[in-house]
Amino acid sequence: MNNEKTPNWPAFVLRLAAIYNIAWGSWVILFPNHLFDLTGIARPNYPGIWQCVGMIVGVYGVGYWLAAKDFSRHWPIILVGFLGKILGPIGFVQSAISGSLPWAWGLTILTNDVVWWLPFLAMLYMAFKVRSAPQGGGSLDALPGDVEQVSRRMMVSNGKNLWELGLEKRLLLIFVRHAGCTFCRETLGELKAQLPNLLAQKITPVVVHLGAPDDGAKMLERAGLQDTLLVSNPEADLYRAYDLKRGQLSQLLGPQVWWRGFRSAILKGHGTGSLVGDGFQLGGAFLVEKGRIIKSFPAKNAADPVPFSCVLE
Repeated sequence: MNNEKTPNWPAFVLRLAAIYNIAWGSWVILFPNHLFDLTGIARPNYPGIWQCVGMIVGVYGVGYWLAAKDFSRHWPIILVGFLGKILGPIGFVQSAISGSLPWAWGLTILTNDVVWWLPFLAMLYMAFKVRSAPQGGGSLDALPGDVEQVSRRMMVSNGKNLWELGLEKRLLLIFVRHAGCTFCRETLGELKAQLPNLLAQKITPVVVHLGAPDDGAKMLERAGLQDTLLVSNPEADLYRAYDLKRGQLSQLLGPQVWWRGFRSAILKGHGTGSLVGDGFQLGGAFLVEKGRIIKSFPAKNAADPVPFSCVLE
């Protein structure tokens, strides 16, 4: 299970959409000429085709009602409905411009499609966040402050557990978001550049990531950091122990993130890759010595870089 709390409003919206779709579909099936008469255009030669449209809309209503029981599980139904509500208005605008349909039909587009855009998009966003949350059973209950308990379970790529290693060396724990994240690639590139300075101050970097060990090894190899220590933590309990949050919409897709993403991926050439881990997880860095956190740099958003200059002060 994950520990994400889901709101109640999606069930209400989906049931409202279901009632609307079934009512609208029934209207079209029972009175196929009514909308044409109301808008002053000729009745169709084959009303059965228009009634089929009503049937499809009504069937969507049944799907929405079922999806209301668990919107995050039944997100494909919401996605299909959302795509229809995007493509339908596009087709209407093209037909209205060409004169095939009157602009008065736009009132139907407003109630059938446009008013549902934001709630459906919000549900898809939340469903992805819930479904992509790390799965790890009881270990997901780790709370901030449980650093020692969780660190003793974390195995470093050199064979030691993270807690023991932290008692022996000054560690810079670098928590990355996921292997395909352009900001994480930029961070690893900066780590490679700063590695001589870190080692000169007897600071041992350890990269913590959300994928399997092989995924982490490939990530470090790509960055030229094959000898850097690595901790694989798909359950993300070490992230939670260090109080690193999952991001909100503004922290993941805000204007600053978009601009820095363009700079990192395109202008600096770091590119992007496939998502391995949790795309909502925020990263950070912590300087640890003898089991104590000396300096902490939790990311404020997905684009927030690790301030190596502050680490090396």
